[in-house]
Amino acid sequence: MDTTTTTLDPVISLEDVRRIYGSGEAEVRALDGVSLKVYPGEFIAIVGQSGSGKSTLMNILGCLDRPTSGSYEVNGRDVADLDNDELATLRRESFGFIFQRYNLLTNISASENVEIPAIYAGLSLDERRDRAEELLETLGLGGRGGHKPGQLSGGQQQRVAVARALINDAEIILADEPTGALDSGSSAELLNLLVEMHLKGRTIILITHDPKVAERAERVIEISDGKIIHDDGANPLAGEKVTYKRSGKSPSVFVQIAESVKMAFRSLQANLFRTALTLLGVVIGVSAVVAMLAIGEGSQREVMARFESMGSNLLFVNPGAPGTRMRGDAIATLTIEDAEALAELDNIVASVPSRSGNQTLRVGSNDYRTSIQGVNEDWPLAQTRGLQSGAFFTEQDVTNRVGVVVLGTTTAGNLFDQPNDAVGEYVFIGGAPFEVAGILEEKGANSFGRDEDDIALIPITTGMMRIFGQEYLSNITMAVEDTDRVDQTEEEARQLLLARHGTEDFQLRNTASLLESVESSQESFSILLGSVAAISLLVGGIGVMNIMLVSVSERTREIGVRMATGARRSDIMIQFVVEALVVGGLGGLVGVSFGLGACFIMEQLGMTVYVTSMPATLAFSSALATGLIFGYLPARKAARLDPVAALSSE
Repeated sequence: MDTTTTTLDPVISLEDVRRIYGSGEAEVRALDGVSLKVYPGEFIAIVGQSGSGKSTLMNILGCLDRPTSGSYEVNGRDVADLDNDELATLRRESFGFIFQRYNLLTNISASENVEIPAIYAGLSLDERRDRAEELLETLGLGGRGGHKPGQLSGGQQQRVAVARALINDAEIILADEPTGALDSGSSAELLNLLVEMHLKGRTIILITHDPKVAERAERVIEISDGKIIHDDGANPLAGEKVTYKRSGKSPSVFVQIAESVKMAFRSLQANLFRTALTLLGVVIGVSAVVAMLAIGEGSQREVMARFESMGSNLLFVNPGAPGTRMRGDAIATLTIEDAEALAELDNIVASVPSRSGNQTLRVGSNDYRTSIQGVNEDWPLAQTRGLQSGAFFTEQDVTNRVGVVVLGTTTAGNLFDQPNDAVGEYVFIGGAPFEVAGILEEKGANSFGRDEDDIALIPITTGMMRIFGQEYLSNITMAVEDTDRVDQTEEEARQLLLARHGTEDFQLRNTASLLESVESSQESFSILLGSVAAISLLVGGIGVMNIMLVSVSERTREIGVRMATGARRSDIMIQFVVEALVVGGLGGLVGVSFGLGACFIMEQLGMTVYVTSMPATLAFSSALATGLIFGYLPARKAARLDPVAALSSE
């Protein structure tokens, strides 16, 4: 879209403008009834002593501040009717600012400083670079575009500021004490540049307190105590008809995000130690989530695998009424006769009575304390467990109360120097000799960490007579033939025991219900671990918010510069939100890597961990969400800054 400015109508018109700060006795009239018309092509110098109101007038002219009363029009548009985004567009398309202190961003190059207004004008990267290089070349800074402001002299920095003011082809150049920080030589060069721009048709408004600088202008306006006390007079025919090209565009979200990501990494790089501390909280939180969930998942899978290895064809009877939590061997309700009666039920292929305890086994002078279980001959069938050597005791051994024992590999290894040759040897249990009939196949630790090879099995009848001294059972384990009928068989067993006992002084469970209970408890355990890890992530998020708030405070002037060059509030908001997301995302990536590394180390140390994509994805997503949530408030604070206050901050 082309906007044509004629030489007949004023480009700027102020009518009785006042700017008042405070109230009552503290009231300050920075501007007190200023009326002014500026025509296209004029070169105006506004002079006055410090505190006269000239800077306030400049802020209002540049739409950085609003008048308390009166009207202000730019190219016929009443500024009072414009919202914040429309004001940003007006600043971007109509004004170019040259500041006394240059206001260049120190962590980016000269060329990138020049490009800032073009970013918010929606120009492509190539267009911005080409225009910036062309302007720098024109201003005598060819080849210096890659240098940062700290590598340039004061005069060179001011030329960069001039190039920034010109990149959007602004029709009005506002220069606020542009020579105040320059030596005489650099000041003369800058004034020559302003005159040259004026001769090309641009409107120049120069704020200065130096009369010699003001002499270069064609029109001098003197201001004192907020009022114009002298004006050489407007010149409606000062310039010629000039056409200024306007992009009419705003930057795409993609461009905004790309620029914000670039600025985020530069900001992080500029404060490496602080960045490391900020990322540390997120990294710890994310790695804790990954590791904790992997541990929880591994534990759950191991427990479930152990229970599933028992098969889905088992029924368990424990003594005591439903809800009783006493140890099974402390309640005398189940007997061997109960187990024999249950064995007669249809669909039962094995019914194993069990009585357990701990005893010291002796071979010669070698003693070893282990778990003793009295069972019947069907134990291997119910437990689906074979023997490594020898044989299991028989039904006849149980009936005749024979003193035989079957040992686990751990027990045998602790009693015999050559455990594979232990079959046929004798072991003393409770002072009575027991012949070793067989050695169980090795099974390892169960889901609770207990060594299932640290065991000794004896006939239940022999155990009750020689070892336990009592006639009741710890539990009964039944194996069913048809697993589809397990619920029916469980109910039949319940009815049988009710008929035998006259009351429900027992508890019946099947493998499926145990699996469901264990799975529920393991899920609760995983949630607990995840919650503990999430607290770490929350702490990391608070650290992100704190650092972002510090960053907003440190970069207040930068925010003011961006607003003065056309950034909308949404642009500032997106920039700081994206920076927070970059912190969260970077911390998430490092945290996931550390978490996976921790899982590998724990696995090497023998812990059971199970890593899936879900914990890593969840942790990384949580880190991003943390950055977004905790970065929002600092971003909103940055977006709501007043441009004038931001520019004047130290």
